[in-house]
Amino acid sequence: MEDIKIIDLYWQRSESAIAASNEKYGAYCHAVANNILENHEDSEECVSDTWMHAWNAMPPKRPNRLAAFFAKITRNLAINRFNARSTEKRGGGRAQQAMDELGECLASSSDTEAEFSRAELERDVNRFLNTLPQRDCDIFINRYFFVESTSVIAERYDIKESNVLLILSRTRKKLRGFLQKEGYVISNPRICLKQSAALTKNSSNAAGRIKHIDHCGLNGVRWRRAYALLLSAC
Repeated sequence: MEDIKIIDLYWQRSESAIAASNEKYGAYCHAVANNILENHEDSEECVSDTWMHAWNAMPPKRPNRLAAFFAKITRNLAINRFNARSTEKRGGGRAQQAMDELGECLASSSDTEAEFSRAELERDVNRFLNTLPQRDCDIFINRYFFVESTSVIAERYDIKESNVLLILSRTRKKLRGFLQKEGYVISNPRICLKQSAALTKNSSNAAGRIKHIDHCGLNGVRWRRAYALLLSAC
């Protein structure tokens, strides 16, 4: 079924919208969740919850790209489940490894005070991604948005896994350099975001005010928003 027809079913409040969504995108969403959770049952629950969230969102939303819309919902649900699971037991696996790799460039926080700075960082990261060659950008996003293993990425692009690792390493270094040129002060385990124009204009002592975003990772509030930085570039 065409995406526009599936969306129309949601707007018509037809329960067949869920069946149509699952038939066309169920396996895709399961793969998105399982890359993060590495657990079939948990991933299945995320997929089921995805349709409920989509039901509540449409209307008023009318997504331009239904696959990306579903993927975002599934991925957020999977990350929330990963965080909840990790509060009880130390997290690990592919998701943790991917975020540890990205830790040299990005960090995030759920603190409300950092929201403006996080939005500014998101815009700058997406500007950086738009400067990359298409393949390098796709590999970066597949690794850090979809949390795919480097072996899977290598197979998709018909290159050696060592080449994938090299591309990712070089891209992370480029991102780090790009952010530093944009005025970010980066040092593990903390990123000091560049002073915003709004702070400069509205605060008499703005020169001494620099936003800090803690690098905590995926556990608890660890990297709760890190993936979101890459979403709009997909």
